[in-house]
Amino acid sequence: MNVEMRTTDFLDRAVDCYSDVVGVVAHDGTEYTYAEFAEQVNRVSNALSGMGVGQGDRVALLAPNTHYFLETMYGVNQLGAVFVPMNYLLTPSDFEYILDDCEARVVIADYDYAEKVEAVRESVPAEGFVGYRADDIDGEWTDYEDWLAGASADAPDRPEIAEDDDASINYTSGTTGDPKGVVRTHRTEHWHALVLNQHMEVADDDTYLWTLPMFHCNGWGHTYAITGMGGTHVCQRTFDPEGTLRRVREHDVSYLSGAPTVLNRLIAYYDDHPDAVTTGEREVRISTAGSAPATATLSTVEEEIGWRVIHLYGLTETAPMITTSHSPRRLAQRGRDLKVNQGSEMIATDVRVVDDDGRDVPRDGATIGEIVVRGNQVMDRYLNKPDATHEAFNAKLPGYFHTGDLATIDEDGMVAIQDRSKDIIISGGENVSSIGVEDVLYDHPDVAKAAVIPTPSDEWGEAVTALVVAKSGASPSAEAIREFAGEHLARYQVPKRVEFVDDLPETATGKVQKYQLRQEYWEGEERLVGQG
Repeated sequence: MNVEMRTTDFLDRAVDCYSDVVGVVAHDGTEYTYAEFAEQVNRVSNALSGMGVGQGDRVALLAPNTHYFLETMYGVNQLGAVFVPMNYLLTPSDFEYILDDCEARVVIADYDYAEKVEAVRESVPAEGFVGYRADDIDGEWTDYEDWLAGASADAPDRPEIAEDDDASINYTSGTTGDPKGVVRTHRTEHWHALVLNQHMEVADDDTYLWTLPMFHCNGWGHTYAITGMGGTHVCQRTFDPEGTLRRVREHDVSYLSGAPTVLNRLIAYYDDHPDAVTTGEREVRISTAGSAPATATLSTVEEEIGWRVIHLYGLTETAPMITTSHSPRRLAQRGRDLKVNQGSEMIATDVRVVDDDGRDVPRDGATIGEIVVRGNQVMDRYLNKPDATHEAFNAKLPGYFHTGDLATIDEDGMVAIQDRSKDIIISGGENVSSIGVEDVLYDHPDVAKAAVIPTPSDEWGEAVTALVVAKSGASPSAEAIREFAGEHLARYQVPKRVEFVDDLPETATGKVQKYQLRQEYWEGEERLVGQG
């Protein structure tokens, strides 16, 4: 039997099996059973239909982690329209680009961020503008609650939705230039949720706390996975350590997600509040991705805060999940250090590490190649970018998506990213992995954040440069940082320069925007690589 895989399947199951279960807890504590939540979703669908939105139309949403984010997503899905979640940290010009690129027909925005759309409203193709708490937004916006109040709670007539129809467009974070619209179909979203459920241990009694931005690849797929299993979503508009720990206790949270930046902020808060209660009655697990967490970070989260860490790896283009180091068997054999690896391929996913000719590198844990992947959760295409799409799937090994991440692979199939290909530093003819240097710097007791980039050098071609954010109250010297690094790194890997900064530019999911940092140092240079 061949049954179409649709994103609507997940809420349908929750209503069929868990209609009386609290499915969504809003930021203010308001609770919705799955039956009540489904009525809200129907209202969104009917309200959108009333604005002329139909199958294939794009609806953009600009909102933090809220119940109406979830309502809008499912409301768009069941119309066969295309959901476009946007990163609320972007600038008005970014939104102008995105809304024009995807040709959004309607924009729904939160009161904290709508002004960024209002600023470019006259230059985007959207015809409808709906605002949550519209009274708090400058300009002519239809109030979200009034909009729903005038719509029916009855299920709309669904069109015939094929699994290969577009379901969502997720824009890349733009760490390497203009964002690309990653087009995901109902099939890729559906498959990803199933893979996530398997590897992240999602069950119907899970209470999931939203600290990870929902807009990011639809919250790593948890918007679908938690719903389909009948778990409970607890919404927190944006991450803050105190609010997170309070909700963990109040709602007996069992699961949450966050980039290593989130882990580090939790650790900093816990250091200042050692008596803070970090769990309810249940064990808490946290999945993390974005970059490999330092070993010291892992041990602090697991041993002091008391949460179990599951490390995964992927990109917006790959759902994002394609590998995980969550392997009880390997963990027992190899210890916690295993978790700083990106891990082995997830079920029904083909992950390889290949050289420039597309051949598999030796599984020796030392030879570096590029990670390529093939799987049902991988994107369909880049919107309006056929050349970039072709390159992404054919650069070295046709039929595989090319991640641009450089890694090794060992005899157990565990990949360990060494760097982004654009971030390899060639200093004095030697290749330096910025991630390897950063991992050492994070072990320094006075370092809160660190980013390692190449900067121009007449002597070395590229100088290894560390940009460091010191912990509150600490005042390390550049020489002390270099001496510490020299105790753990080869001489050529030690930063030639150490500069202290107040903060580092990051995406909402915790990735340091190295492209932005590099541009600042290479301004005026003909190329962003050293000539030496």
